[in-house]
Amino acid sequence: MSMSFENIEPAEIWQASKDTLTMLGVSLLLTVVLGLLLGVALFLTSRRQLLALPAVYAALSFVVNVLRSVPFVILMILLIPMTKWLTGTSLGVQGTIPSLVVAAAPFFARLVETSLREVDRGVIEAAQSMGASKLDIIRRVLLLEARPGLLAAVTITAVTLVSYTAMAGVIGGGGLGVLSYRYGYQRFQTDVMLVTVVLLIVLVQLLQMAGDYLVRRFSRK
Repeated sequence: MSMSFENIEPAEIWQASKDTLTMLGVSLLLTVVLGLLLGVALFLTSRRQLLALPAVYAALSFVVNVLRSVPFVILMILLIPMTKWLTGTSLGVQGTIPSLVVAAAPFFARLVETSLREVDRGVIEAAQSMGASKLDIIRRVLLLEARPGLLAAVTITAVTLVSYTAMAGVIGGGGLGVLSYRYGYQRFQTDVMLVTVVLLIVLVQLLQMAGDYLVRRFSRK
């Protein structure tokens, strides 16, 4: 093992970093869109809510729970046929993004549901009494009032996705994870593993700081 950093190739580190950021950005965007829709659906169809449909809620909840219970690495393997059908490959950046979205969207949906449940029911009832439509209540009351919680949920999900991108390297995903596994673990190049771990830590810290700032910015004073 060498700690003199003689195995570090800046070009490879840079490319792996860009791949990680690409996976994170694309998967986070798709996760937020799909997870928000699923989370709102979970909330609205639960008991005593605007569209109370217990059977629909139970079905959605079951699917979310199943997807959340499968370890990410195993989920990636199970989704290889779907990933190949969607992207043409199960390796690299393109082959990792579908699995990231499938794993993170249910997780984010639960966080969205929890954030919406924290909205004061009196505010919703006041909007209903003023004749607001259900769509207006969703857009102008629920999502607006839950904004700090939703931003916190996005931050938590982004940090989780960083760890998922690292795990994806074990089975052929791209980014810093594959660099750390291929060189740091398989070839015992500890300096490569150290650099990749530090970069991942820095990325997580930046995401958390940005998320905390946005939550404070949009929280009620």
